[in-house]
Parts: sequence; C-alpha cells; structure tokens
Amino acid sequence: MPLTRIKSLGITDGTIVAGDIASGAITSAKLASGVGGKVLQVVSTTKVDTFQYSSFSSWNYVDVTGLTVTITPSSTSSKILIIGYISGGGDNAVYRIQKNSNTLTGYLGTQTGSFTLGFGSAISGSIYQATGNAVISYLDSPSSTSALTYKIQVTGNGTVSINRPTDTEDSANRIRTASTITVMEIAG
Repeated sequence: MPLTRIKSLGITDGTIVAGDIASGAITSAKLASGVGGKVLQVVSTTKVDTFQYSSFSSWNYVDVTGLTVTITPSSTSSKILIIGYISGGGDNAVYRIQKNSNTLTGYLGTQTGSFTLGFGSAISGSIYQATGNAVISYLDSPSSTSALTYKIQVTGNGTVSINRPTDTEDSANRIRTASTITVMEIAG
C-alpha cells in the first residue's frame, strides 16, 4: 500500500533539505488557495501640527503638508490598503487622495453638474470653533513594484484648516487634533 500521508511527528528535523526538492516543484500555482490577503508591509505618518490655507481659486486642490506616505510594493499582484483619519474645518473643505500626482478617481463621488469631487469634507459655514472628521478606507490596485506616494489634498471656498478650527482665538474651548494616513501592502 503506497504511503499517502505522513504525520508531522513522523519526520525528524533535517530529514528534508532544500537539495531534496526539485527545482520548480513548488510554484505559486501549486500552493493552497487563500494565501493572499496577508499584510506584507505597513507605512504610516501622523500629523500633529496644524495646516491652514486660504488662497483657493477655481476650487484647486493643494497638498496638506505632512500627510504623505511612500510605499514600494513587492509584487504587481499586491493591493494597497489606505486607511486614515483627517480632522479639519473651513469653508466647504473637501479632501482627495493623490497617488504619484494622479487623483485616485475610484475614491471620489460621482460627477454630476458642477459639484466638486472628494472622498470627505470638513465642517463648513459658520462653525468656526469646531473641526469635522473624514475617514479614509480604500483598497487600491496599483499593479506596480515602483515607489508609490500617496498624499492628502484639500480644496475649499475660503480658509480651510487641518487639526484645528478656522478661528484663531486662544481659548480652552478651541481644539487641536491629529490626522493620520497609513498604507498597507496586501498580498494578492
């Protein structure tokens, strides 16, 4: 009767060495399914200082300094999971993510009319003493092994602020917050 199954206790350590395995005998196609989805690397940055911008024209986006991360995938089949949290306030502030100077269009609202597209927005209007929060959760499929730089951008109709309200009063009822962006390479 041929041997079809060996229990792990039946093989002593060092019995099978790399030289005993034929070249090409183990390929990704022969591995069990379901091995994808593992986290291969994580890159994160947290912004604790503040950012404010007030010279918008035509709703142009500007980079939020300090909210940029770079990751280099190990395989073209890898996905990049982007998670984060942006805290800010301002006049109709809207956020978006750029990857290597290209907007991640898959993480924007649908264009109709003249609406400004983004993935989230901050408190706007007359609430100058508060901040609003936007959460990031997006799975990107870059198909690349080159360095990928992800950054947060903001636009608005007037003054927008990150990690602070838009007013400048130094008071205990004003707040300072933190924002973060994290990217994870996920095995494909």
